Amino acid sequence: MIKPVLATIPLLLVGFSRLCAQHPPVTAVRLSQPIVVDGKIDDVEWSSIVPIDVKYEVDPRENAPASQRTTVRFAYTEDVLYVAFECFDSSMSSLRAQLSERDRMFEDDLAILIVDPYGDNQRAYEFFVNPYNVQGDALRAGENEDPSYELVWYSGAEQGRDSWTVEMGIPFKSIRIPDREEQVWTVLAGRKLPRETNATLSATTYDRNNPCLICQGFPLIGIRGLKSGLSTEILPYVLGSQQGSLRDADDPTTPYEQGKVKGRAGVGVKVSPTPDIVVEATVNPDFSQIESDAAQISVNTTFALFFQEKRPFFLEGSDLFRSSLQGFDGPALTVFYTRTVNDPLVAAKVSGKAGALSFGVLSASDRNTALFIPGEERSDLAGTGMKSLANVGRIRYDLGGQSYIGGVVSHRALTSDAHNIVGGIDWNYRFLENHAFRGVLYYSDTRELNDTSVFQDSRTFGPTKYTAGYDGESYGGLAARLDLSRSGRNSNWGITMEDLSPTFQAQNGFITRTNRRNWSVNYGLTFYPDESNFVTQWGFGGFTGMQFNYGGHRKERFVVLNGFANMKGQMGFNVNALLLNQERFRGLYFPRIPRTSLNFYANPSPFLSYDLYLEIGNFIYRRPTPPELGYGHNAGGGFTVRFTERARLSLSYNRSRLSSDATRTLYFDGNIFRATGIYQFSAESFLRLITQYDSFDKALNIYPLFSYRLNPFTVFYAGATRDYTDFGGATRFQTTSTQYFLKLQYLIQS
Repeated sequence: MIKPVLATIPLLLVGFSRLCAQHPPVTAVRLSQPIVVDGKIDDVEWSSIVPIDVKYEVDPRENAPASQRTTVRFAYTEDVLYVAFECFDSSMSSLRAQLSERDRMFEDDLAILIVDPYGDNQRAYEFFVNPYNVQGDALRAGENEDPSYELVWYSGAEQGRDSWTVEMGIPFKSIRIPDREEQVWTVLAGRKLPRETNATLSATTYDRNNPCLICQGFPLIGIRGLKSGLSTEILPYVLGSQQGSLRDADDPTTPYEQGKVKGRAGVGVKVSPTPDIVVEATVNPDFSQIESDAAQISVNTTFALFFQEKRPFFLEGSDLFRSSLQGFDGPALTVFYTRTVNDPLVAAKVSGKAGALSFGVLSASDRNTALFIPGEERSDLAGTGMKSLANVGRIRYDLGGQSYIGGVVSHRALTSDAHNIVGGIDWNYRFLENHAFRGVLYYSDTRELNDTSVFQDSRTFGPTKYTAGYDGESYGGLAARLDLSRSGRNSNWGITMEDLSPTFQAQNGFITRTNRRNWSVNYGLTFYPDESNFVTQWGFGGFTGMQFNYGGHRKERFVVLNGFANMKGQMGFNVNALLLNQERFRGLYFPRIPRTSLNFYANPSPFLSYDLYLEIGNFIYRRPTPPELGYGHNAGGGFTVRFTERARLSLSYNRSRLSSDATRTLYFDGNIFRATGIYQFSAESFLRLITQYDSFDKALNIYPLFSYRLNPFTVFYAGATRDYTDFGGATRFQTTSTQYFLKLQYLIQS
């Protein structure tokens, strides 16, 4: 895809100027009748439209002439934007493409379209199509992408003798657009060409000193007189399932109990009273996922693990509910983590944009609440089994050039007395083209449940008198983070300061570590060798920082050196050396915990891709009391084999081993193996089998699934889960639980 390069507010606002790339406008031609979106661009309507050329290779070569010719045309009716790509290729046999499920084709040849309907560089929709008409889409917010975002749109692809073609039809009601007579959008059009290098072609040049990707598109003009009025989506579903399990999952001699067949139904409704406002509600939603989260090894961590959100209800407006320091896949001071809304009976959401002001409100009644209890050296998860009400409100005012200031209020209520309220501001200020000053400041007010049977723990929050157990205490807390950074072509740096008081809590969020004050500094250099060189890009840098608790004790100090290289043959690596690593844990000081890590990836052919990683050195073994210093490694890798255009197999393996640094006594040694086999009948349907073995839990899981997806929301699933445990002895692997399910969901639009 088109590749981006990764004091006080009033004082910084003085003299602000933001430079965006200026490119000639492109006009979309109005059509008198719709186009049949089938990938064939021989319609008479297309022949009368002057194409634009995708003239530049922007990665890995820098604004060099494109090696293959590509043209793009734009047209529209009052309902739909149409885009036609003609991708010429002097060696069609070298195409890298395969039939796959939606959003699993990003290593293929692709036609790429990125549109920012507001032209304010804050939010853009990304559309991708491969030569087999497999769609991908994503939401871009600033420098972050959310590939789980789903849209209803249409496409067709056709392969010829010396080119392949794509048509896209994007309904205006599927995206947010300004409520005005004449539209002026910012658009990027390009092509991914994976051959000797993973080349990206673009219709516009790309300035690597400007980290704003959206800014560097061309204006799309000529779109006017669009149909306005109420847009409605209704999404009903029905689900049938049957579950069975051992009465006691830890005792293979207990009877296996097969449950009754159960049914469940629900509905979601989405209404857009104007093009830039969305109202959404759901009753008894099915928030299950048909694909299990890939297992993460947690045997030697004391903090909860973060999993990315995949549930459709939370994806609309997902960019708005994140702060300037929170990416789509990372938990930097996350005061709203949607997966804390566990099992809602009803949920509702309103999001929209009025001029420079964006706003969103979400409310959900949760039937089975789980809460994080953070701490200095560990976090806990309390499964309360109680009902709760979760509310979040968010506003953001855009200042231009990806700068904004925003506010958020989060509220969680379990009973009439117990609650958690978080309020604060965040900002993102861009200046001098590629510098940014970002920050967040939050205050929390918490009144605990007065029921230690829900959660009992005598540990105190730092130097305060308050305990972690639910004994009815009330307290407040502060959290703040400031980040000053530069992202340039050849150099980048950042300075970060963070402060979380011992009693700060965000029960709608994902903040697991408190009672800390830390700072860090990073610096990196990047180089782009001549195109004749085997290495296309390389760089090195460093990262250092310290952390203190509120008692004034230094908890951590570290120095990291790193380097990376990308090479022809679609391969690359990065290496990190933790040269200085000191930590105080549970009162013990560990002065030397050095280790090194290496990651390598390669896509050497259309039929094979693989990756490897290794982290080796010293680690603290955190489970025993007192903790001990160990020596070991985390290692793993995976590969994907594409046997035909329809069949592929992916295997992954992860291992973690740690033994005493002094005596070599083994602490633990385990692995997780995962195999995923897929046969794709068409772009809409596939048969999949996931098999996973976790030696830490001695658990074997098997997940067969048939899937048919007419679009992202009209789906039919039929599948099962079967879980086994190795109890050892004569019983070996025994079934501990099973589930069979059918789900039908159908999107009704008007």
